[in-house]
Amino acid sequence: MKLPTLPIKAKKQLTPQEAALAQTRNKITRTLGEGMVDVKDIIAPPALEVDFDNIKIGELYFRTLFVSGYPRFVGANWLAPIINFDHTLDICFYYYPVESKGILDDLRHKIAEMQATVETDMQAGRVVDPAVRVALEDAESLQEQLAAGIERFFQLSFYVTIPAGSLDELNSVTKQVESTLGSLLVVTKHATLQQEDAFRTTLPTFSDKLFVTRNMDTTSLATTFPFTSSELTANEGILYGINEHNGSLIIFDRFSLENANTVVFAKSGAGKSYMVKLETLRSLMFGTEVIVIDPEEEYGELCQAIGGEYIKFSTDNLAKINPFDLSGVYEEGENELGLKILSLHSLFRVILGKLTSSEDAILDRALILTYKQKGVTPDPGTQTLEPPVMEDLYGVLLNMAEPEAKSMAERLEKFIKGSLSGIFDRRSSINIKNTFTVFSVRDLEEELRPIAMFIILDYIWTRIKKDRKKRILVVDEAWYLMKHPDSASFMYSIAKRARKYYLGLTTITQDVEDFLSGDYGKAIVTNSSMQILLKQSPASIDIISDVFYLSQGEKNLLLSADIGEGLFFAGANHVAIRIQAAPHEHVLITSNPRELAKLKSLRGENAAAFTQGLAESEPTQIQPAPLAHPIQPPLSNREAKIAPPLAPGQETPKTLTPKVSPWLPPKPQKDILQSEIISTAPAAKPPEVAAPKVASPTKQKVPYHPLER
Repeated sequence: MKLPTLPIKAKKQLTPQEAALAQTRNKITRTLGEGMVDVKDIIAPPALEVDFDNIKIGELYFRTLFVSGYPRFVGANWLAPIINFDHTLDICFYYYPVESKGILDDLRHKIAEMQATVETDMQAGRVVDPAVRVALEDAESLQEQLAAGIERFFQLSFYVTIPAGSLDELNSVTKQVESTLGSLLVVTKHATLQQEDAFRTTLPTFSDKLFVTRNMDTTSLATTFPFTSSELTANEGILYGINEHNGSLIIFDRFSLENANTVVFAKSGAGKSYMVKLETLRSLMFGTEVIVIDPEEEYGELCQAIGGEYIKFSTDNLAKINPFDLSGVYEEGENELGLKILSLHSLFRVILGKLTSSEDAILDRALILTYKQKGVTPDPGTQTLEPPVMEDLYGVLLNMAEPEAKSMAERLEKFIKGSLSGIFDRRSSINIKNTFTVFSVRDLEEELRPIAMFIILDYIWTRIKKDRKKRILVVDEAWYLMKHPDSASFMYSIAKRARKYYLGLTTITQDVEDFLSGDYGKAIVTNSSMQILLKQSPASIDIISDVFYLSQGEKNLLLSADIGEGLFFAGANHVAIRIQAAPHEHVLITSNPRELAKLKSLRGENAAAFTQGLAESEPTQIQPAPLAHPIQPPLSNREAKIAPPLAPGQETPKTLTPKVSPWLPPKPQKDILQSEIISTAPAAKPPEVAAPKVASPTKQKVPYHPLER
């Protein structure tokens, strides 16, 4: 069948006038374009200066090192010291696969040459060169593995580019990098007179301008895989969130580190209290006792729902703490009374303000005399007697002859007989016996909060020394204590000694600048093996960056993070984290005012209605995932604490421990603070999921290859 022929439009011929006009228009366009700013002009640096051993681009200096020698034996994660280096580095690897057929032919010739060399030395009675013998063994082993298809042959190029703000800094960091790589038996050299090509080699354009290679087999090459620090999944611990690098779970036990202390820094509304309450809830499931100092009454709903003990401090409340209490526990080589008097010195500096040296000496004598009047001396046998109260110290100061004592007594009078009486001058009326205890100081005046927090902290520390067990102490809004040098020093002493008493101290603050402005704040960070940084404000990001040695990318992550997102530091490793909670956990720990109002209006109904109401209303900052099982509303304080009496001979009912389901719901597009479904209702048993077997890291041999270029 003949196909129809389509007519072809003839190109319109331009008249000489039209052609001249078009030529003029093109010339004008080119002229205007040359005088305008292009995209390349915007992104290009102002200048580029190539020197003998470095390159300067704008205000930054760069130097590139190439690796020319490798250790004979390496293990998994052997490059971690350079990958986790404390300065920004551009690390570049090039992997070149090589055909095995040609390699086998070359290996056969090389093996024959080395065998001939060994035999010649032996016949001549000379000692065989150890390097030749080792090279022969490696070549024979590699030949066997390549022929069997067990290994493949590759060539590796390894480059490191170091940026710095000045030439002195560049030289200093270069020496540190060379020392770090030298400790791994890696030989590095400067790309002298080739810095421009070396810099281009480490750009993400995948162009190796230097081509300095090393022969490697598959096993040795696998150990150079650089992403070794982005996994924080342990075999034990609690779920903190989702690893945003690879979507894995961040399961960690803080008590497995050198110390169990944690610091949490974030701006207001970034989700720091949400995260700590979630950690508290999950830690309680594993038998950890949790004590919280709560200045803003954020833990009330959670404490009420799980049957904890909520202690409010105010002028008209019955809960009282005597700051003069002793632990009554004798430890060899430790003066309990002397340590308590030192602690009281710090407390009275917070209460009375700055003391002169004479006032400090008088206060010391007055404290010793106050305890002595009650029969309490440095003898441990007397330290179980009834301790004095603040009113006893007031009386001792009044009876002293020095005018400084009278002045201190007058400053103390408002706490004994004045407007603030009845708060700190009574005997202790509380006893920590619950596994979850919250101390609230919200009803106290602003000036009394640091004093109350100090006294509560000292009381908790005294109780902790009596009975050592696995505990977490949470100090929210810790900047209250860091404002005063003496209370900051007391916090630091607890952070240093907490490990000895099986205690993990959690310090939370939104006022990063106040917390880190003094030496004690930085020392607490140094003595905390776990650090969590959530969304930060631009005003505090530079301070955070200096303390935690953040890269520019990590700074940008903290500035642009959503609620519940940030960085999770555990020891030498850190990853990006997204905090997630199950729906029934979210109901208990949310601090969103709109959600709390909704929850209050729906109290007494099924909590699933609350979750459904949130989903149907306008989008919020925190939205829980759909429920897999209906859950019960939070118990009231009366229902959580009081159980019906048992009949004679009746056994105590067993407590069911919730089981964590090993599966996760699909990740939402924009929702955060969601986690795996944890069901406490009777349900079908989930399928068994076998734990992955992790091979123990073994050292791999990087053979000496006779085919080195």
